[in-house]
Amino acid sequence: MRVNKYLSESGACSRREADTFIEEGRVTVNGVPAVLGTQVADGDDVRLDGDSVGTARKNVKPVYIALNKPVGITCTTERNVAGNIVDFVDHPERVFPIGRLDKDSEGLILLTNDGDIVNEVLRAEHHHEKEYVVAVDHAITPEFLTGMASGVRLSDATTKRCKVERLGAKLFKITLTQGLNRQIRRMCEALGYTVEALKRIRIMHIHLGQLAVGRWRNLTPHEVEALFPPKTASSAQPQGGGYSKQGAGGGPQRSGGGSQAQKPGGSPPQRVRHPSHGPRPGGAPNAPRPGGSAPSQRPGAPQGQRPGGAPGQRAGGAPQGQRPGPSGRGGPPPRRSGPPAGGRGRRGRG
Repeated sequence: MRVNKYLSESGACSRREADTFIEEGRVTVNGVPAVLGTQVADGDDVRLDGDSVGTARKNVKPVYIALNKPVGITCTTERNVAGNIVDFVDHPERVFPIGRLDKDSEGLILLTNDGDIVNEVLRAEHHHEKEYVVAVDHAITPEFLTGMASGVRLSDATTKRCKVERLGAKLFKITLTQGLNRQIRRMCEALGYTVEALKRIRIMHIHLGQLAVGRWRNLTPHEVEALFPPKTASSAQPQGGGYSKQGAGGGPQRSGGGSQAQKPGGSPPQRVRHPSHGPRPGGAPNAPRPGGSAPSQRPGAPQGQRPGGAPGQRAGGAPQGQRPGPSGRGGPPPRRSGPPAGGRGRRGRG
């Protein structure tokens, strides 16, 4: 594997830090200074600053912790630096910080021994949010809030738009998706303010909460899972009551009815209703379902029925073109001839 990945999986540092150490000439492989892209094989002697680096530990259980970093602790894995974060945490595993938080700042920072997760969290194109509470030296004005939110021109870059909310006379909350060096302090200075205190309270979906200063906790399984990119399911199978996926060539169909899927290039298939079932409610034989087109002549339909239109013979037996009579049957009612049924004659007037 590549030497930077080897260093990160050994727990010596993050992959990003490994790249820096390699460029500075602090890493050797079999006594030869490593370069970016150097491959490490089994049995190779890898050293950082002359100290042997253990083998990549694939079987070591990953560690993900959240620390409420105090002011004065430096986010570095270099053990020769006084107040380094590794010695401060004193974790049984060899962990390193994901990103940085200024020595003069306090608040949430993540540490891990998983080198693969670092880039997922820190890549700028992922636009992960980080939220801070900041105290400044004098009263906050609307112009200051607008300027911070709109983007501030610094010596090396112009900051992106961000969310800013006033919390008090000299206190505000800011949410960034960038990670420029000392960004908030430099933004405030460009607008005439000095930061007196700065605390990070959120990274992505992970909140500092009530974690005391100087204490750390393990991330929950849900928090760890959300750090990684979402998994794409190859064939999602929804639960009952929703949409179910048809086989090849078919589209989704709602369980329990709805119009059938139309195949590409053809007309929608129609459902044939058996004559013995009788007409559908409302009197129309074999009426199309809602959203579907009128069916063509169905098996068993009387002769002369127009495709997609009304049948040639009206319901009830009236021939086509004859208007129903008052009785509701086709044609006028027949005239009576002779005495009524039962043999009784017409009653006369008394």
